[in-house]
Amino acid sequence: MSSPEQWHWPPSYDETYVPPLDQQHWFPVRETMAEADREQLVLGRIQELMVYAWEHSPFYREKWSEAGIHPSHVRSLEDFEKVPVLRKDELRTEQEAHPPFGRYVCVPEPEIKHVHGTSGTTGRPTAFGISGEDWRAVANAHARVMWSMGIRPSDTLFVGSFFSLYMGSWGALIGAERLGARVFPFGAGVAGQTQRAVNWMLQMRPTAFYGTPSYALRIAEVAEEGGVDCRDFGIRTMLFGGEPGASVRSIRKRLEEAYGARVLDTGSMAEVTPWMNLSSSAASEGMLCWQDIVYTEVVDPRSLSRVPYGSEGTPVYTTLERTSQPMIRLLSNDLTRWEAPSSPCGRTYPVLPRGIYGRIDDMFTVRGENIYPSAIDDVVMAGPGYGGEHRIVISRTGSMDELAVQVEHDETVAAGGDPAIAGWSARLGDNLREVLGVTATVRPVPRGFFKRTDLKSRRVVDERELASDTVDTASRG
Repeated sequence: MSSPEQWHWPPSYDETYVPPLDQQHWFPVRETMAEADREQLVLGRIQELMVYAWEHSPFYREKWSEAGIHPSHVRSLEDFEKVPVLRKDELRTEQEAHPPFGRYVCVPEPEIKHVHGTSGTTGRPTAFGISGEDWRAVANAHARVMWSMGIRPSDTLFVGSFFSLYMGSWGALIGAERLGARVFPFGAGVAGQTQRAVNWMLQMRPTAFYGTPSYALRIAEVAEEGGVDCRDFGIRTMLFGGEPGASVRSIRKRLEEAYGARVLDTGSMAEVTPWMNLSSSAASEGMLCWQDIVYTEVVDPRSLSRVPYGSEGTPVYTTLERTSQPMIRLLSNDLTRWEAPSSPCGRTYPVLPRGIYGRIDDMFTVRGENIYPSAIDDVVMAGPGYGGEHRIVISRTGSMDELAVQVEHDETVAAGGDPAIAGWSARLGDNLREVLGVTATVRPVPRGFFKRTDLKSRRVVDERELASDTVDTASRG
């Protein structure tokens, strides 16, 4: 199999390579080749990966054997779709039975040099074991993607997210370092740190920013309270991950207006790091699927069959440059729509025009309508008078579900008194009903009513579950 521009198995890159500064593509051949030609190369890599996993992972060997699958059966990408998907609960169960990393680790444990993982707030945390070689492969992949965003060695990247088990900050850090940029690993989450972020950015004037959309909006809010214009930071490029948001029109618009910067969305799942395998480029609308880094399929959530371009579904990911803990057809349960390659940047990758705009798990049903929180976010944040935060509250009165949105209003609305607040709430309620197809009661609250966060915003409160828990507890008592 031919290997364009250093694409080898196992992965190996020239660590000194950086494109000419005026070159748009890190690897011009790989990024602009005909989609059908790339798919043949991806197929060859998948075949190598499956043989490797079969030989080194009892977990994959047992899983595929039970399904009647052997690597030799995969002669086309259509054959690969018959390989059973991998679910996150399988990873947790496997690690619980075979601690600490499970039997899907394909290298001797001493070769694991980095340990990251999930928070474990909703169950047993999942450990990510990453070899030194894979760490460098991630750095090379992220450098390449960040180059497509317009980041260059002369830039300074301000990393405004937690440095902990969370992979986002570390992935941005090592990608920028590999690209040759200056890195400012500021972090997040410490009391008073947001105000210090404002001060430091005024002093250092970074040209690029990485964090969650929620935290960037919080920084903008703190800056405004202190009389600081975020445009004075000098940031030109903002890349976001960790939560849906940068592809939501209203959120993107608020960020662009606050910082005067180009806003780019990035990220899939920490388990499939290099998670920048889904990312906007400087010239693209939506997110590109970097298929030669992580092969992405979009499938129907029920049948798990691949859907055609133009359709909605959930991504399934296969890492093509991971040897220590490869993910092979990992089901995401995220929601997206994909389209055929069409980016003006010349890259011939499939496009997610609205990015990842929610999780299937986050969808809720009110009076027969399926509703995603991101749809509410888009409406609420787009309107004038929005005070910076909101909560979505679902409750049940008798047999009827009720949807309410508690929304902060700004000082301009508040200055008009009760009539202005009532009118603002009514207009927002009309907009929500038009988009959602169901009535949503808007409950106005003053700006600052809700506690801000340095990480992901969690805005949905389902009181139906709380009521059910209370009834169950009472019946058991």
